[in-house]
Amino acid sequence: MKFELTILGCGSAVPTVQRNAAAQVLNVLERYFLIDCAEGTQQQLRRFHVPYNKINHVFISHLHGDHFFGLIGLISSLSMQGRRGELHVYGDSRLKEIIDFQLKLMNCKLNYALIFHPLTREPALIYEDKSVTVYSFPLKHRYDAPVCGFLFSEKERERTIIRDMAEAFQVPVAFMHRLKKGEDFVTPEGEVIANSRLTVAPPAPRSYAYMTDTLFREEFAEYVKGVDLLYHESTYGDAYAELAKETFHSTATQAARIAELAGAKRLLLGHFSARYPDPTPLLEEARSFFPCTDLCYDGAVFEVRQEGRKI
Repeated sequence: MKFELTILGCGSAVPTVQRNAAAQVLNVLERYFLIDCAEGTQQQLRRFHVPYNKINHVFISHLHGDHFFGLIGLISSLSMQGRRGELHVYGDSRLKEIIDFQLKLMNCKLNYALIFHPLTREPALIYEDKSVTVYSFPLKHRYDAPVCGFLFSEKERERTIIRDMAEAFQVPVAFMHRLKKGEDFVTPEGEVIANSRLTVAPPAPRSYAYMTDTLFREEFAEYVKGVDLLYHESTYGDAYAELAKETFHSTATQAARIAELAGAKRLLLGHFSARYPDPTPLLEEARSFFPCTDLCYDGAVFEVRQEGRKI
């Protein structure tokens, strides 16, 4: 079952011929989450064959144009195409004012319900269903644009019953749901049958974290401890460390440091300054601290695969 990230744009404030500005789609078990929505996102969704009509939740990290200028266009296009299902938008409380104002100016009445969820400056659970949770957490960018990162996680699945073993020990049907929860089975004679003999552990839950437009702070690693796949902005290389600090951004080395502190399994670099037509030097800097690092590029697809467990 898929846990897959598609990069729609990995550039910073100014789009280039090679890179669109920030946007990506995460597919978690056929739930499609759009993360940031720069101008041009609609074209990128089509270009990379993302089923955009299946997107029901949009997460906007902050109110800088390279992260949300494409949102009103997407909202409008979905309505023109006859969308009926709800669209949920998560972002700074001022984003609702902007969207409402834009829709009012256009005299646009949507065909579907647009539901807004304001983000806070505290870590919070902002979305949950039977299989997935999404948490937001505060990062540190310019004072006019509070930034949130996002952590997407699968929930722990139930254990799988080994039918032959369950039948051999005559486990009652009524007890099966308790086996799935991990309970041992006690026979009528009082013999304890370990759950591990009767069931198979599910694959380990997978996770993805998005950290963009932020100063380097070691404590931010605590928000994404043990994450499988971490996207972290790396606008600049070490030669521009002072500029990164002045503009409230991070370097590739600092992104690698966060991944190391968090115990992440894999790091993705993105949000590259237009001064880097080829961001390979950023990759080299990051890999010197965190070897399991890759570069984002528009259209790249990164999969987090399921890993079995013997528990």
